[in-house]
Amino acid sequence: MKDAGSEAKRDTGGAVQRDAQALSDLTVALGSYSGPVKETLTEAEASHVIERIWNKDASLWKNDEPHQKIIANSLGWLTVAGEMALVAGDLSAFAGAIKAADFKQVMVCGMGGSSLCPEVLRQTFGAQKDFPELLVLDSTDPDAINNFKQKIDVSHCLFVIASKSGTTTEPIAFHRYWYNEVAQTTKTPGDAFVTITDPGSQMVETAKAEGFRRIFLNQADIGGRYSALSYFGMVPAALMGLDVARLLSQTQPLVERCRAAVNTNPGALLGSVIASCALAGRDKLTIVADESLSALGLWVEQLIAESTGKEGQGIVPVVGESLGPPSSYGNDRVFVSISVGEPGAESIATLKALEGAGHPVVYRTLGDLYDLGAEFFLWEFATAFAGWRVGIDPFDQPNVQESKDATKSLLAGFERNGKLADQSPLASDDRLTIYGSSLNGHTVAEVLNQHRRRLQPGDYVALLAYIEETGETEGALKDLREMVRKVTGCATTVGYGPRFLHSTGQLHKGGPDTGVFIQITAPDKIDFAVPGAPYSFSVLKDAQALGDFESLMKHGRRAVRVDLGDDVLRGLAKLQEVLSGGTEKD
Repeated sequence: MKDAGSEAKRDTGGAVQRDAQALSDLTVALGSYSGPVKETLTEAEASHVIERIWNKDASLWKNDEPHQKIIANSLGWLTVAGEMALVAGDLSAFAGAIKAADFKQVMVCGMGGSSLCPEVLRQTFGAQKDFPELLVLDSTDPDAINNFKQKIDVSHCLFVIASKSGTTTEPIAFHRYWYNEVAQTTKTPGDAFVTITDPGSQMVETAKAEGFRRIFLNQADIGGRYSALSYFGMVPAALMGLDVARLLSQTQPLVERCRAAVNTNPGALLGSVIASCALAGRDKLTIVADESLSALGLWVEQLIAESTGKEGQGIVPVVGESLGPPSSYGNDRVFVSISVGEPGAESIATLKALEGAGHPVVYRTLGDLYDLGAEFFLWEFATAFAGWRVGIDPFDQPNVQESKDATKSLLAGFERNGKLADQSPLASDDRLTIYGSSLNGHTVAEVLNQHRRRLQPGDYVALLAYIEETGETEGALKDLREMVRKVTGCATTVGYGPRFLHSTGQLHKGGPDTGVFIQITAPDKIDFAVPGAPYSFSVLKDAQALGDFESLMKHGRRAVRVDLGDDVLRGLAKLQEVLSGGTEKD
C-alpha cells in the first residue's frame, strides 16, 4: 500500500503522518479531512483519552450516574483476550471431547452479539477437517428453521444456546424447539446442549435443571456486541476446530499497540477518522472487504450502528454494497478497505479513484485469517474512541428495548384474541401490498414513488427484510440496492429480521432521521409451534416485524411495509421494477 501511505503522509502531516509511517497495516488517505482528524488526535492526547479508556474511566464518555453504571459494567472486553488465552487449552480439550462424541454439527442459537462473531468465523474459515460443521441460527423465520432441520442429524448435533441475559426471546424459543426435538430421540437430551451466558442468568438454572453438557459463564462486564473474543466467540471457534490459542496470540500484539499514545495507536487513528469524518457530514461508513473477509461486515455493522446510533446521532455502516466509481456516491461517504494482504488490482484502482475524487479512504491489511481476532479488537477500541469524540455512550442501547416491548404487546394481544393486530393496506396489486401512513397514493406505484420522494441528500435507504435469507433472495436484494443507489445516489443497507433488531435497529430509532425504510415481508411456507408458548415461530416473526414497524412510526421515521406475496423472488423483482420505473417517470 505504498501509494495509500504516501497519500496519507502528503495530505495529513503531524500526528496522522507518524501513524501512516508506523502502522504499515493501517494507512489513511484523508484529503481535506486530515485537519479534523489531526485535531481529534491532538485533543485526545491532551485529554488523556487512551489512559482513561484503559483505566476504565466511565466519565470519559458520560458523567451522569445511570450511564456511568452501564459503562463501568461494559469494559471487560479490554482485557478479555488475555484472559481467554489462559483457558484456550480447556476449550481445545472440550472441542476434542465433542469431536470424539461423534457430533457432526454444532449449532449456535443466539441473536446479535452472541451469534454474529460465530457467523463471521463460520463463513471466513469454513468447515475444518475432522471437526463438526458450525451452523448459526439467528432467525425466527420458520422456513429458515426448517432448512436447518432438514440439514442436520438431530441426534448428532450439539446445540449451543448463547444468551448473555438468558431472557432473550429468540434463544429461549430456539432452545425450547430443539430440546423438544432431541428429547424425542434420547432420554438424556441435555447431553446435546451447551450454554454460554452470564453468571446468575435464567439460562444457568435451566441448563442445570436439564443437565446440559457444559455451562460457560462469560465475563459479566462485557456487552454483547463487544463479546467476540470472550466465550461467546471462542467456544464456537474451538468447537469448529480453529486454533483458539493462535487466534488469541495473534490478537495480543494489536491489543498492546492500542495501549500506546495516540500518534502510534491504530485504534485511536481508526476511531478518529470514523468520528471526525462523521462530524463533518461523512457519516456513511462504507466497508469494502475482500471476498475472504466478506462476512466481517456483518459484525462491524452491529458494533458501529448499535454503539453510535443514539441521541439523534449515529454513524451509518454500509456493508455489502458493490464498489462503484466516484460518480456513484455523494459527499457523505468514508471508505474502509479490509483485506488479507493487498486488495485486488481492480479494488485498488477504484479506491484510488475515490481518493482522487476527495473521498477519505482507510486501508487495513491483515497478514492471514488468524488476524481476525486482532481485527475484532481494533474495531472495538476504535468504536469506544469514536464514542468519546462524538459525545455518546457507546455501550448502551436505549432504543433496542422498544421493539421488544412492542413485540411482547402484540404477542399478548395474539394470546387474547387468537390473531395479531391487523394493518390496513394503502394499496395493492396482483403481486405487492403496501402498508404505512402519511401516504395517499391509490396504486402501488404511486405510494412507492411518494415514499421515494421523501429522500433528501445525505439520507440512506434501509431494506428491512423479514424473509428467509437464501442465496437467491440475497442476490435479488443486492440488485435492488444497486438500482436504488444508481437512481437516488443514496447509500443503501440491508438487514434480515429479526437479526437486525439487535444491531442496526438501535440506529434506525435512536440515530439521526436520515433513514428511509422499506420493510419487506412475505407469508411463510411452513410453520412450527414454539414449545411451551401460545404462538408459533411464524406468529413470533410477524409480531417482531409489526413491532419494529410500530417503533419506527413512533419515532416519526419514513417507512412503508411491502408484502411480496407468495412468490418472494417475483415480488422482489416487481418491487425493483416499480421503484425504477417510478424514478424514470419523474
